[in-house]
Amino acid sequence: MAAHDRLLVQILLFALLGACLWVLAPFWSALFWAAVLAFASWPVMRLLTRFLGGRLSLAAGLLTLIWTLLVAVPLVMLGFNLADHIKDVTALIKDFQLDGLPPAPLWLVSVPVLGESLQSLWSTIDQQGAAFLATLRPYLGQLGNWLLARSAQIGGGMLELALSLVLLFFFYRDGPRLAVFVHSLLERLIGERADHYLELVAGTVQRVVNGVIGTAAGQALLAWIGFSIAGIPGAWLLGILTFGFSLIMVPPLIWGPAVLWLFWQGEVGLGIFLLIWGFFVISGVDNILKPYLISRGGNLPLIVVLFGVFGGILAFGFMGLFLGPTLLAVAYSLLSDWVAQKAPQIEAEIAEEKPMRG
Repeated sequence: MAAHDRLLVQILLFALLGACLWVLAPFWSALFWAAVLAFASWPVMRLLTRFLGGRLSLAAGLLTLIWTLLVAVPLVMLGFNLADHIKDVTALIKDFQLDGLPPAPLWLVSVPVLGESLQSLWSTIDQQGAAFLATLRPYLGQLGNWLLARSAQIGGGMLELALSLVLLFFFYRDGPRLAVFVHSLLERLIGERADHYLELVAGTVQRVVNGVIGTAAGQALLAWIGFSIAGIPGAWLLGILTFGFSLIMVPPLIWGPAVLWLFWQGEVGLGIFLLIWGFFVISGVDNILKPYLISRGGNLPLIVVLFGVFGGILAFGFMGLFLGPTLLAVAYSLLSDWVAQKAPQIEAEIAEEKPMRG
């Protein structure tokens, strides 16, 4: 009976755990981002707590407020700016439909080989603007629906970000107790190897955070250099914006419009330079620098990190940038430990067989 009672209790515990995971499923992403932010900035939290005389709740509130000012406010402003630009684009399309296109820019004629053809195409579109827009109207409707869907996703992302910042406060405040709980749970599950795997996961996440921030800083510096060479106004501000957009892996949203602006100003040579610089240098360095920084200082082979970064992104989205390398790191360490434990046994068996054969 005791064995049956124990089995029944285990089944009930697993059922309870499954129900809890089901309840928390809608909040996994917010919980994940709050945990990553808390872990990455925990040294700052420790310093701030010490500076405030050990008042943990006050330090957690201040640091959460700082994250809100640094992350949430700029993203909300960006959302409003995007909405204004969408209105401007809609008004511009209506103006084109009523008044036609403006005169062709001078640089369009000076494009080698294709200049006259491009100017002729510009004139044709201007003369047949209404008919052209009529043919595009079904596609514009589809584009509008797509933008509406993306806007809904952006709105959901904003709510998720707000929830992450709320949860971040509790991760800061209750972080030490959570760490003790996780350590005790792992000790019950895997015994004395708990410390090893906690250090493995913590080190991997820290290297991923350093890799993401380091890559964003490198791309921002390269973007500033490219903007300065091309003579783009406000190159330093665009470099800072590139840093922010690199964190969400879309730096072309900064250097792409700069390329179009150069072409519109007639600076074709500088536009081509910035296009090549942006595609191969600013965006291309992400594929080299990020895996290197993540693998640096750890025992993971670079190929495992590459699979973890790119496979994680394909499987889980941006969240996979952290999940992919962490999962592969834990799996790689488990397999390495298992092989290391089996190897001495196999060598001992071989050593025992050799005298018998002799």
